Amino acid sequence: MNIKELKSAISDGAYNKAFFELYGADCDIEAVKARYLSCAEGFENTYSNKQYGNVRLFSVAGRSEISGNHTDHNHGKVLAGSISLDIISVAATNDDNTVAIKSEGFPEDVVSLCDVEKVRDNEKYKASAIIRGVCDGFTKNSYNIGGYYAYTTSNVLKGSGLSSSAAFEDMVGNMLSHFYNNGDIDNVEIAKISQYAENVHFGKPCGLMDQVACAVGGFVAIDFKDPKNPIVEKLPFDLEKHGLRLCIVNTGGNHADLNEDYASVPGDMKRVAEFLGVKFLRESSKEKLIEKAKEIREQLSDKCFMRALHFFNENERVSAQKKALAEGDLNAFLSGVKASGISSFTMLQNVYTTKNVDEQGLSLALALSAEVLRCCKNAAWRVHGGGFAGTIQSFVPAEKTEEYKNLLESVFGQGSVYILKVRKYGAVCLDKLN
Repeated sequence: MNIKELKSAISDGAYNKAFFELYGADCDIEAVKARYLSCAEGFENTYSNKQYGNVRLFSVAGRSEISGNHTDHNHGKVLAGSISLDIISVAATNDDNTVAIKSEGFPEDVVSLCDVEKVRDNEKYKASAIIRGVCDGFTKNSYNIGGYYAYTTSNVLKGSGLSSSAAFEDMVGNMLSHFYNNGDIDNVEIAKISQYAENVHFGKPCGLMDQVACAVGGFVAIDFKDPKNPIVEKLPFDLEKHGLRLCIVNTGGNHADLNEDYASVPGDMKRVAEFLGVKFLRESSKEKLIEKAKEIREQLSDKCFMRALHFFNENERVSAQKKALAEGDLNAFLSGVKASGISSFTMLQNVYTTKNVDEQGLSLALALSAEVLRCCKNAAWRVHGGGFAGTIQSFVPAEKTEEYKNLLESVFGQGSVYILKVRKYGAVCLDKLN
């Protein structure tokens, strides 16, 4: 269909089934339709003078790390979930042999498909490098590529630990899959290609957890023992049926000058791994770590030892929580969330930066969460994402959500608390859901 037909279809409710599938039966359907109509209008305004094929709708979820804080870079285990915040796209194929993507609020990125294998230094840390890298990854894996125009908009907040960048990477591959590969490429494969694009073309040595969690959908357990072939398991668990809401609190902390803090975590863990005679901690064991505790504190540091111990304990927690989710054992799952949070605070030590100990937004948010939720039978709270600043995560009983939101927003500002759902779809073309 053309863009005018698409807009009419959205307005007339032709996509309502897909919208309810993505955002839940209780979503504000008129607000959802308005958002997609706005995206369609953005496409129309940007590409009205171009020739293109049938216009289609796409969505890729943001993600929330549930457990496994700072373990993937040492080939550990992670629990994560796709969330109801997402990047959406209106897109259509073209015959120009270019991929052109206009993201709302940003300049258009245009990438020729003639030499996508070439890494360009002047594109480092730019969206065009991601587009080029995903296309390069597709060709290296013998998948088809071709040109398309796309207009995207996102409500996955940047710097929130919800993986806006990974969602964008997966979106580039999601559209290539459906336009030129019949939508047959597994979303885990799209995630791997997205990681390749970020590592090689964009220039950031990220792990694979973000891309997988955004692409696959629902609760997922990911084992990175072999990072080139991670074991990904979807877990059939419904938070809503257990009366819980997933809340992310944005404390508004300053991320400036935190690169050294973030880099120190995998750096310390890898220093311990090398001390134990391996490249990654996953290749050793907690027993060997404890056996060498005295030498590690003398030759490396106490902090290095504690961060390594966090890694091994966190891996054990993820396994236990995966089992709890599979069995519907809410208490065991939430106990693991709390334990992960305590370990991140006391052993991993990524709740505040020592460069500015007076600013402890995450510590404050965690303390306030404990005050509101400590008497609740089913509740948990922890640092979210990389830490040091940014966001925390809480599992809040539905009846406590309003009280929780009001208190945290009274401190961190209106709109700082996001009440989310874990959605069962990651990267998707909405035609498949209709």
